[in-house]
Amino acid sequence: MKKTDLETNLKRALADYQNLEKRHQADRLAFAKFAAADLIKNLLPVLDDLERAQAHLKDKGLQLAINQFKSALKAEGVEEITVLGKTFDPHRAECIEMVSGVKNQVIFVIIKGYTLNGRVLRPAQVKVGNGVSAPPKN
Repeated sequence: MKKTDLETNLKRALADYQNLEKRHQADRLAFAKFAAADLIKNLLPVLDDLERAQAHLKDKGLQLAINQFKSALKAEGVEEITVLGKTFDPHRAECIEMVSGVKNQVIFVIIKGYTLNGRVLRPAQVKVGNGVSAPPKN
C-alpha cells in the first residue's frame, strides 16, 4: 500500500471513532434524560388520586402538597398534556368514548396525560365529539 492510502485509511478510522464517541455521548444523555420514566409513570396515578380527593375536599393543605408534587415533576421535565377543547390527536390522547359534541374535538378529559422532556409518557384518556349535537334540555 502507498503512504497516501494508509493516511486515507487512518483518517477514516479516526472519523469513525469520533462519530462513535459522539453517538455514545448522545445515547448516555438520552438515557439520563429518560431514566426516571418508569418511576414517574408509577407516581402519576398517585397524583391523579390526590387531585380527585382535592376536588371533593377543597383542602388548602392538600392543594399545597399537590402543587409541590407537580413542581417536583416539572423540575424533572414532566408536563401536562393540554387537550380539552382541542382537536383529538391520537399521538397525545386515547379516545375512550365518542359523545355528542363538535366532531373530533376533545369534550372531556377522563385521565390527564403527561410528557417527559417532550416525549409522551402517558397519553390522556378522553371523550371525543362525534359531530352530533346534544338534544336541548327542557
